[in-house]
Amino acid sequence: MAETRRVVITGMGVVTSLGDDLDAFWEALCAGRSGVGPIDLFDVSQFKVHFGSQVRDWDGAARFGAKEARHLDRFAQFALAASEAAVADSGIDFSKLPAENCGVMIGSGIGGLNEFESQHAVMMTKGPSRISPFTIPKLMVNAGSGQVSIRWGLRGPITSTATACASASNAMGDALKLIQCGDADVIITGGSEAAITTMGLGGFAAMRALSTRNDDPRRASRPFDRDRDGFVLGEGAGVLIFEAEEVARGRGARIYAEVLGYGTAGDGHHITAPDEQGRGAARAMRRCLADAGVPADAVDYINAHGTSTPLGDLAETVAMKTVFGAHARRLQISSTKSQLGHLLGASGGVELIASALAIHRGVLPPTINLDNPDADCDLDYVPNVAREARVDRVMSNSFGFGGHNASLLLGRHGG
Repeated sequence: MAETRRVVITGMGVVTSLGDDLDAFWEALCAGRSGVGPIDLFDVSQFKVHFGSQVRDWDGAARFGAKEARHLDRFAQFALAASEAAVADSGIDFSKLPAENCGVMIGSGIGGLNEFESQHAVMMTKGPSRISPFTIPKLMVNAGSGQVSIRWGLRGPITSTATACASASNAMGDALKLIQCGDADVIITGGSEAAITTMGLGGFAAMRALSTRNDDPRRASRPFDRDRDGFVLGEGAGVLIFEAEEVARGRGARIYAEVLGYGTAGDGHHITAPDEQGRGAARAMRRCLADAGVPADAVDYINAHGTSTPLGDLAETVAMKTVFGAHARRLQISSTKSQLGHLLGASGGVELIASALAIHRGVLPPTINLDNPDADCDLDYVPNVAREARVDRVMSNSFGFGGHNASLLLGRHGG
């Protein structure tokens, strides 16, 4: 039986409310800055929630040209921009690699919601004959992966995972497995989302999933805090280059971290609420550790799912205690959603980037707004201030509506 190939991260790109430059994004994250503020993409005066973690001053026409931008929904623009940044960061030249060995796996929970809403308005006001022929190609969830593959002419595995807030992590886990088994050498992977729309905001508010702290939006996302009241809707993309180690070494690539393992499991419990005992989340974490062949007490840091919902944060805490036992008290944990809000299907991509940078740069981003810790959420969540620390094994968790749970484990390369 052939030996399983090692997989490394060689490039990363982000589009977030804290910026789309990797260094500036990391600096803001470690400084504890919040990207949350008033929504100005549309009139929010009639909505229960007036704020979000919005990518501001986005100009797709300036980035891609007016013609191409018209053919890309906002979420696909984010995916393409983050992918271009990741490819540039990696220094990879796809013209020197077999196209059939290079793939794209970018997840999205919702896809082209902007396009769906705008073309529905066209149909209702002007009739079905005026619907744009680009409607379906723009709104389909796989448009991000498809457009990225076209950008570089890649002909390996091209898929898009849609598992709500676990989408990016499931996509990246699948990418890991395909490279390990030899079905691909390089995969552009991660997630993208642009659901700050009238239906997106209204829908999540109607189900009472969102914080309603309109008077203090920057302090609204407060994972593990006693006064948390829901998540903050965010948007953006996080894309990484996963590469077989021998391919990366062969071209002299800089390596951020090694992707050690992946685990996924279902709750089988409720379409939106997590299992209160975190059993599905615990299974995902255990499977991830087993896949990596790493004992629980070898993990140093967890980038938690930590959405700032009353049930979700508690269930994740219970799950971490279940999996890590006494070691849970020694774990360092933080939720970057405290600063970025919840990017839904893109969150896992951005958070794996934060996890890789924690290893590469030796700093743990904080959980901001953790002012009054919940007595039942009693682990070390790196409250409010970033922490310098050498970490060699980092786990990233993503849990989605529908009971989708995914965990990824990164390690210091060579460690």
